[in-house]
Amino acid sequence: MNRHLNFASRHTVTGFLLCVSMIFSLLPSRMNAAETAKPIIKDGLSQIVPEMKDSKQWIRHHLWVETEFDSDGDGSLDRVHVDVARPQQTSEGLKVPVVYESSPYFAGTAGAGRDFFWNVKHELGTEPPKRKFNPEVKVKNTDPVISNRFVSEWVPRGFAVVHSSSPGTGLSQGCPTVGGENESLAPKAVIDWLCGRAKGFTSIDGDETVEADWCTGKVGMIGTSYNGTLSLAAAMTGVEGLEAIVPIAPNTSYYHYYRSNGLIRSPGGYEGEDIDVLYDFIHSGDRANDEKCDCDVRDGEMLKNFDRVTGDYNDFWRGRDYIHQVPRIKAAVFMAHAFNDWNVVPEHSVRITEALKVQRPEVPLMMYFHQGGHGGAPPLDMVNKWFTRYLRDHENGVEEDPRSWVVREGDSRQKPTSYPDYPHPEAENVELHMIPGAPRHGQLTLTTEGELGQESFVDNVSFSGRALAQADWTTHRLLYKTPELSKPLHLSGFAKIRLRLSADQPAANLSVWLVSLPWNTNSRAKITDNIITKGWADPQNHFSIENGQPLVPGEFVDMEFALQPDDQIIPAGQSIGLMILSSDRESTLHPEPGTKLTLDLDHCSLELPVVGGATEFQDASQAAESVLGE
Repeated sequence: MNRHLNFASRHTVTGFLLCVSMIFSLLPSRMNAAETAKPIIKDGLSQIVPEMKDSKQWIRHHLWVETEFDSDGDGSLDRVHVDVARPQQTSEGLKVPVVYESSPYFAGTAGAGRDFFWNVKHELGTEPPKRKFNPEVKVKNTDPVISNRFVSEWVPRGFAVVHSSSPGTGLSQGCPTVGGENESLAPKAVIDWLCGRAKGFTSIDGDETVEADWCTGKVGMIGTSYNGTLSLAAAMTGVEGLEAIVPIAPNTSYYHYYRSNGLIRSPGGYEGEDIDVLYDFIHSGDRANDEKCDCDVRDGEMLKNFDRVTGDYNDFWRGRDYIHQVPRIKAAVFMAHAFNDWNVVPEHSVRITEALKVQRPEVPLMMYFHQGGHGGAPPLDMVNKWFTRYLRDHENGVEEDPRSWVVREGDSRQKPTSYPDYPHPEAENVELHMIPGAPRHGQLTLTTEGELGQESFVDNVSFSGRALAQADWTTHRLLYKTPELSKPLHLSGFAKIRLRLSADQPAANLSVWLVSLPWNTNSRAKITDNIITKGWADPQNHFSIENGQPLVPGEFVDMEFALQPDDQIIPAGQSIGLMILSSDRESTLHPEPGTKLTLDLDHCSLELPVVGGATEFQDASQAAESVLGE
């Protein structure tokens, strides 16, 4: 009996020593794994680490981060749903920076049928017909993986990738507010958790906590459209640890998204959409909160304040305009946008970059623009260099790179052309005058002689802007064009229009297109072949976008506004055309045809931002000192 016990005892001891020996033999290899599988930086870029390439070795988990708000009013702080993808080496002591994207779209969206949009066919200044509310969102399963976007690009390079669903969407608590404060504070809370300042929990309502002890405390945000908006919104809280952002086509003001200089305007391709429609579109959260969120946010705050009658700027819109929070930004900003984005028009990005230059000149700033439509990220190497510099503190000289990058017409988006700044530093405003020619076309010239008189046109939304630009003869628009260009002309910045006009009705739409003529009717025509830029305004708001007043029929008013920013080289052989119309079928309300608008041409002009100024314009257009009467 004792002999058996002694044997068992010796066996146990031997087994124990063997286990200890094995543990100690493994420790060096595990330590070496963490030590050797470190980030690799070459030529200023974070490279793929061979030991981090195998996706089967990545660590994936999800959690809920506690915020500092209670947007659904249930008495508890809202928690937002977060997922994490990180290299396996982070479980062995390696700390990594984070690439983070937040979105209201991850869990799905409601149908985008036009039956649920506002009816744009009604008279200006009148209450619109009531709209139907969208059906419930068909929710996607985001448990435990919210998204795989950016994971394959960044985890092999030694970053963690984090996603979160916005309040009131997916498995995040709270109410969606479409630009409300909670949309800024939600990603701030996630960054606070990544930096050890906020609580994370393993369940939506439990007490078991989880920490991000694998994070270096440096976070970069990136995203397109709404997701880009949220990266900018987070930066505007001034949260510590958010070192860099790459907003791509962000919406920086919901007023500028759904209104324009006092005019009710739809984002391109979504006629009749408004902020309450977007609320329904993204509301994929807990169905138990629907009634309260709908009542408080959509039916209360939005429908009572968004003013779909006058289009005036008010406190509701001011609270959803990020321009007022620019002084808080600390993160390095790499802004990306398209000059032909008629969904989130390019002024959204440019207004922020211009404000940064004045209010936060110490903040690193770079801009990437292309000639396409909505979306379009910068080349990966450019983003890599940005994140490598600001998330890894690697001195790769990115802050010495050119500030502006523009994809030239016909070039690959992967090969932008560099410029010292945007707008181009050599761009100068060139004032052009409108020589009468209706109902055909008039001329745009540097100088005039004598009185120019008046010209009128009649609103008719039945005709599209494209059709009006191509018409040789029509009473439904005014068109003025430069001489045919003898050499390419580079435009960079904001074109500005000054008008003295009257209408025979108390309200009228006003739309302005800058076009390249003759119009290219080829089905394969590039977007830059025809449309240079556009702009819209409400003549009732000629004095202020905050207080529009009905027009006195027949009485002239003076107004001035900028068209959308652009950077385009108009090729030789083309003319630049200024087209003035009333209702823009793609963007404005659709009143009954018949409103007559009149311009006093002696008090109208167009300013073009020409690289090289008036001398370059005159050289390219071969303009004479005076062409009146030709």
